[in-house]
Amino acid sequence: MTGVLADTQLKEMMARGEITAEPAVTKEQIQPASLDLRLGTVAYRVRASFLAGHGRTVSDRLAEFEMHRVDLSDGAVLEKGCVYVVPLMEELALPRDVQAVANAKSSTGRLDLLTRTITDGGTEFDRIAPGYHGPLFAEICPRSFSVLVRPGMRLNQIRFRAGQAVLSDDELTALHQDMPLVDGGAVIDEGLGFSVDLRLPGSTLVGYRAKPHTGVIDLDHIGHYDPAEFWEEVHANDGHIILDPGAFYILVSREAVHIPPDYAAEMAPYLAMVGEFRVHYAGFFDPGFGHDAAGGTGSRGVLEVRCHEAPFVLEHGQIVGRLIYERMSAQPAQLYGAGIASNYQGQGLKLSKHFKTPA
Repeated sequence: MTGVLADTQLKEMMARGEITAEPAVTKEQIQPASLDLRLGTVAYRVRASFLAGHGRTVSDRLAEFEMHRVDLSDGAVLEKGCVYVVPLMEELALPRDVQAVANAKSSTGRLDLLTRTITDGGTEFDRIAPGYHGPLFAEICPRSFSVLVRPGMRLNQIRFRAGQAVLSDDELTALHQDMPLVDGGAVIDEGLGFSVDLRLPGSTLVGYRAKPHTGVIDLDHIGHYDPAEFWEEVHANDGHIILDPGAFYILVSREAVHIPPDYAAEMAPYLAMVGEFRVHYAGFFDPGFGHDAAGGTGSRGVLEVRCHEAPFVLEHGQIVGRLIYERMSAQPAQLYGAGIASNYQGQGLKLSKHFKTPA
């Protein structure tokens, strides 16, 4: 068994007690190649982000850094610019040959809601070592908007893998020739490169920029909020925009991406030398993303962009990230976008599901 574990294998892990939860995992949490994680009943407001470190538990570090506790039972606001640690409902007892990686869900990333998973003894965010036994915690830092959360909300997700099944550039090239992974030519260099689209057909609108002073977003409200209250439109007449330091943008990839059923992918940064900005927070692409969508043309990747240090000119077609493809250990029983609630299949430029669709 080598590769990313599929939904059927996640259920087997639960049956063996390798994934446990209180209350029990629901079927809605199980994605084609990942498991959604649920917030518990309390949030710890902490002075700073931290990792437990070797031989330390998250509870040990909370005793050092906790400022106060927030009861989430009836819903509570996590305030913009603050850091919180929330125990999750799920725990792990991983076999020695299985490791895990976590990431924010798509809607979480599109709200600029920095959400990372930490563990006892952990020395990296979102990386869980083979054989880990223990609890899981979400570190949450709302960057652009304050949010109202409740127990059971799913802000991040976890993917399990046995061994290493990352495709080499030669294997990726062969796969693209067999079943195109992007429309048009593929830029393959330590993954599949993708670029930003700043010339959308029939419109100068190319993205959105988060407004600095807004109201609270209740994460249970879907299709509820007026985008104009939270976002400024970003227009480009000449194929480029200037990113402001500290600002958060929603843009879209020029390429339509395809993830075949036997593969999963993770979005990774390109090179720091191309500019001081970060291009993603939510990075999992499930098997079936863009598969047979819109006549087989794939789905665009939405880019969550934050600029650092200095204003930066972003050009149409500039490569800003790469997709790392991995083999699945087994094909999922259910593909992304096929009969499950897949909010972003066949997407273009799109805000999170909490906002009304612009007219």
